[in-house]
Amino acid sequence: MDPFASPHKIDPQFRLLLGEASGNLCEWFARSGSDGPLPDSFLLPEVAPQLDGISNSDLLADLQLVMDGSYRPSHPGALAHLDPPPLTASIVGELICAGLNNNLLAEELSPSLSSLERQLCEWFCRKLGLKPGSGGVAASGGSLSNLMALVLARHNAGLENDSSAVFFASDDSHVSLSKAIRIMGLTQDSLQKIPTNEEGQLDINSLYSTFNRIHSENRKCFGVVATAGTTVRGAIDPINDIAKFCQKENLWLHVDGSIGGAFGLSDLTSYLIKGTSLANSITVNPQKLLGIAKASSLLLVSEKSVLSSAFSTGLPYAETPLGEYTHGGELGIQGTRSAEALKLWIGLRQLGEKGIEDLLLGSVNRRYYLESKIDTSMFEIITGPLHLLAFTPKGYSFNKGSEWSKQTRNYLLKKNFMLSRPLYKGRYYLKVVLGNPHTKNDDLELLSDFINQSIK
Repeated sequence: MDPFASPHKIDPQFRLLLGEASGNLCEWFARSGSDGPLPDSFLLPEVAPQLDGISNSDLLADLQLVMDGSYRPSHPGALAHLDPPPLTASIVGELICAGLNNNLLAEELSPSLSSLERQLCEWFCRKLGLKPGSGGVAASGGSLSNLMALVLARHNAGLENDSSAVFFASDDSHVSLSKAIRIMGLTQDSLQKIPTNEEGQLDINSLYSTFNRIHSENRKCFGVVATAGTTVRGAIDPINDIAKFCQKENLWLHVDGSIGGAFGLSDLTSYLIKGTSLANSITVNPQKLLGIAKASSLLLVSEKSVLSSAFSTGLPYAETPLGEYTHGGELGIQGTRSAEALKLWIGLRQLGEKGIEDLLLGSVNRRYYLESKIDTSMFEIITGPLHLLAFTPKGYSFNKGSEWSKQTRNYLLKKNFMLSRPLYKGRYYLKVVLGNPHTKNDDLELLSDFINQSIK
């Protein structure tokens, strides 16, 4: 068999390989609910290529070993992280994207897909309330989207050569911001962490006082990151108040909506993240809740021209794009990149606006239901308005709470419930992410019974 598909005729061996691989994947999905979220053990096939290529049957056998050792996000007890099962159409989109092998570096390498990405980003901008002239670019994950947003903010302030320039974010902001300051050559204290209130939100008065202190030290500031969905409890920072502050002080407002941004796609849930329309940039990660196969992240900006202003180099080895458009490789840090917008577009088309709304409401309703079943006389629960919830026993010392969290997590794994174990404000919690549509109230009833019985 030729390892490349023919450009002149249908290759029956390729069609057979695709069919058998797809069938094996369907069987893997069908078994995911009967096993646990994690495999008990696994074997890896040989990693290095042999002198001669192996047959299709051997390839499929090797693939099966890798599949059997994989995490199973479709399991109803897979509740540890922001990794829901993928939409079937999104899987197909990923397959077609790989087969087309177009490159969004340049318009000539991805004619229809470049246009699709632009229009899809503009649709997201409209749903989140950004004004005409807004746009965006796809990126491989929220960490990259956040990094690009900070590069834009610093560029916009004219502080690209100031390694001591400052931006602000809450104590509960994502770790990607700490990575970003290293990549951007900023000093360690360029990220000024602002304390949070009892609800896990950035404290606006502390932002004012910290800004005044930094200003009195004659240090330049270029932006504030408001978090729409913190990692442990799903808290939403007061975006409207932060936006007013940014407008007053001429600072860039970036909303890290990696977790909560998708809630802006429905009229019934958009109130949860009100204020995003005032942002200069927004990160949205459809992979975290909408079932879009990884990776799927968007950086949206209120003025799409800022992307090319900050990242354009001229791309001298590609033909000039048509009309007013800029090559995709000039809109962000990535040059060569796949058409990740394809699996996002087709997944959203499969859901429809009603299906998107059902996913968003369902996730919040599951959080409400589980929260109502956990005994609050024994547990402290921290949560927010979204679909994340964490809990820890009341009155336990650090060591006792740490041991409880380890033992309970391991016990729940044996019962086919996978929770995560974050360290938050000096205490260990068990965290539940309720974005899995396969998780039903009966599952949550059983889980809450195990939780309530974990304290003797």
